[in-house]
Amino acid sequence: MIRVLLLGAGNIGVAIADLLSASGDYHVTVGDLDESRLGELAEHVYTKRMDLADDGSLREAMRGMDVVVSACPFNLSVPIAKAARDLSVHYFDLTEDVETARLVREIADGADTAFMPQCGLAPGFVSIAAYELVKRFDSLRRVRMRVGALPLFPSNALKYNLTWSTAGLINEYCNPCQVIYDGELREVLPLEGYEQFSLDGVTYEAFNTSGGLGTLCETLKGEVDNLNYKTIRYPGHCELIKFLCNDLRLGKRRELFRDVLEHAVPVTTQDVVLIFITVSGGKGDKLVQESYSKKVYHGRVGRLDLAAIQITTAAALCAAVDLQCRGKLPKKGFVKQEDVSLADFLENRFGKHYQ
Repeated sequence: MIRVLLLGAGNIGVAIADLLSASGDYHVTVGDLDESRLGELAEHVYTKRMDLADDGSLREAMRGMDVVVSACPFNLSVPIAKAARDLSVHYFDLTEDVETARLVREIADGADTAFMPQCGLAPGFVSIAAYELVKRFDSLRRVRMRVGALPLFPSNALKYNLTWSTAGLINEYCNPCQVIYDGELREVLPLEGYEQFSLDGVTYEAFNTSGGLGTLCETLKGEVDNLNYKTIRYPGHCELIKFLCNDLRLGKRRELFRDVLEHAVPVTTQDVVLIFITVSGGKGDKLVQESYSKKVYHGRVGRLDLAAIQITTAAALCAAVDLQCRGKLPKKGFVKQEDVSLADFLENRFGKHYQ
């Protein structure tokens, strides 16, 4: 049995715990301060009430573990990664925060265990799928990645419901965005680069958000003319978020922004995740375009009824852990999402939820 310490019993943490424990190959211990959340998990996994910000408690819980998974807010990822380095434990997380991922990479340098941040949907799976398309080309012109987690029944002015971490959502809306433009690595403003497109007869909008590219900019720098990532929403959402972030300046008061959204915007589990990737470039003497699109809906997975964003995020993380433990990923140092074969991912017992 592979011993896993899962830190964070939020919506994604609960889904990860259920998937790993139900497989029969993972002995899962979930650590969190919220006793009510731990109580919901106690029937199927071991639980440990602990202050995740307390370094002593963190290291005590991590001793003897094979793998630690951070399903915590991004600000806790770096001390968890440092403890994993010191205790020779494999490390995985879901962070969308660019600076946090950079610091984890520094911690991973020279480590004797694997460190793989950004193992969710975007960043995460979307990089795996995009890189698979990229490898089919002789030369690259443009890579466009579009991802969104949307309510099936939008009923407010934002045409949106909360489906995952509000703090993570605000970071994506407020932090600078990496792109490659005319072959050069650049930063652009969030909520800009507005566009509309149709998929299966439905009109969507997309705009710049931070963090979704993971390490792809670094991987493809010098090989692609243009690379960008945008979040998908229903039309009208971007304009209202700009009003909140910029005109009301809630982007400068993120705790208040979080409180406003969580007080006013309902949570839903009735959602759909959209993934739409387009790559154009040369194959021989022809300019060719290939696309990958996928919709994943909410539903029952294992013992739980899960939102689509829970399914896609948790399944991607679990697949990364499983592939690493099965020897299909590097055993030490920093591991990129691009190191994962799309075929291996989709054939994996957890990755199959993307099929």
